[in-house]
Amino acid sequence: MGPGAVNDSPSAADLIAALARQVADFPSPGIQFKDLTPVFADPRGLAAVTDAIAELASGADLIAGLDARGFLIGGAVAARLNTGVLAIRKGGKLPPPVRTEHYQLEYGTASLELPADGINVDGRNVVVVDDVLATGGTLAAAHRLLEHAGARVTAAAVVIELAGLGGRDLVAPLPVHSIVVL
Repeated sequence: MGPGAVNDSPSAADLIAALARQVADFPSPGIQFKDLTPVFADPRGLAAVTDAIAELASGADLIAGLDARGFLIGGAVAARLNTGVLAIRKGGKLPPPVRTEHYQLEYGTASLELPADGINVDGRNVVVVDDVLATGGTLAAAHRLLEHAGARVTAAAVVIELAGLGGRDLVAPLPVHSIVVL
């Protein structure tokens, strides 16, 4: 951009607002699901979100993307930062041996896993990336899982934070960075 030029590119927050969709009663009645799939499918949306999260995650040795939408943005952010990406999977998706952490969801219970062999996270600065922070159960479980494996979790970065659900409080004092807070 030359001198005097105006950057009229929409911000990540603007593209999220324009492209994300809300799905009522998914995955269970009463839940208002924030679907970022259209944001990630749009080249401008993906680039803007990747840039914004990469800025929030700078200094990380490793990006941990949470199953499954966190994989999409986590991989893009890791590539942008020239780091590796670690996929933290839902229970039962990885071959043994695994490290497992159980947690409560707003609509049930679940577990997260990461390989117990083959990936050394000991002492590495890890930023956890996910699409939405709601009640914080998934993010808190990922934080515990990584710390039990020896990682130093320095922050979390999310695309959307649903502030009224208290997720940030559950993971305190872990710094949480959000592109959009609703």
